[in-house]
Amino acid sequence: MKKRSSAKPAPKTVDEYLARVPEPARTTLQKVRATIRSAAPPDTTEGISYGMPMFKSTEILIWYAAFSGHCSLFPKMSVIQTFKDELKNYRISKGTIQFPVDKPFPATLLKKIVKARLAENAHKRAR
Repeated sequence: MKKRSSAKPAPKTVDEYLARVPEPARTTLQKVRATIRSAAPPDTTEGISYGMPMFKSTEILIWYAAFSGHCSLFPKMSVIQTFKDELKNYRISKGTIQFPVDKPFPATLLKKIVKARLAENAHKRAR
């Protein structure tokens, strides 16, 4: 007889993902989500990719997620390099920006990162 896994299946929606995130990280990610939504074009969609929430406008713009000791943004390494001076107070590793679970990422900087990703994607399509 096969043993059933007690692990929950991967979330299928962003709301399902966020419902599983404990506080205070859930509130922090809800603020991140709202900020990204405000900076992204109206036709941008949300979904789950690699088990994490993401925003997509023709191509994926950014992922975000909660972990046990931090929250993370995944905007691509090129954008992190662009904003490296503004990100000096954050832990950065291979395409990831980490920030505290109880302190939302600064909205102004997050909007700049989203706009930079939109510009990258537009430039890529124009080639």
